[in-house]
Amino acid sequence: MSLTTSATPARVRPPLRRAGSSRPRGSRPTSETAARLLLVGCVGFLALLVQTTVLPHAAWHGVVPNLMLLVAVAVGLARGAQAGLVAGFALGVVLDLAPPADHVAGRWALALLVAGYVAGRVRQDAATPGVLGTLATVAGCSFAASSVFALSGLVLHDPGVPAAGLVPDLLGVVLVGVVCDLVAAPFLLSVLLWLLGEHVTDGPALRVGGRRP
Repeated sequence: MSLTTSATPARVRPPLRRAGSSRPRGSRPTSETAARLLLVGCVGFLALLVQTTVLPHAAWHGVVPNLMLLVAVAVGLARGAQAGLVAGFALGVVLDLAPPADHVAGRWALALLVAGYVAGRVRQDAATPGVLGTLATVAGCSFAASSVFALSGLVLHDPGVPAAGLVPDLLGVVLVGVVCDLVAAPFLLSVLLWLLGEHVTDGPALRVGGRRP
């Protein structure tokens, strides 16, 4: 007489989750993200109104701070290169079409697309941008976008681009634009990053788009 035993497989309990770890770290509910992006869109619209109606009366050497560029940079720093690219293109199209635009349409779309993408790459690659790093990013994005805008005007023979003294004149305008954007950046950029749920600090444990470990 032989005895047979049936082996019952042991039940494996799923690993316990810690409280508050129900979603990946750094993710946000869709409704919260949509609300933040809506607020940023409202700020972008307000920035467009200020840039096209108020700032021209306080222009320095004919140049005003590019508030739309700062919005694109903020989105890139907070959400990455792809979001910055899309936001920059959309903001640039609006700026191209908003009166009193007197240039070939598409130039600002291309320029702000570059600015948003570059800012997004900084978010992905830089370890700790901090305040100084963020201002350096603004300066680099402003220089790149203004250069693209100026060079595209030369290529397209835009009537608004001077034909004489091309490089020195355009370089001077670009540098003045960088200074204007740096002056406006501490005010507008901090508000936009806060609306996007990010913050800038000089602390080594934090970075733009990051959280404390």
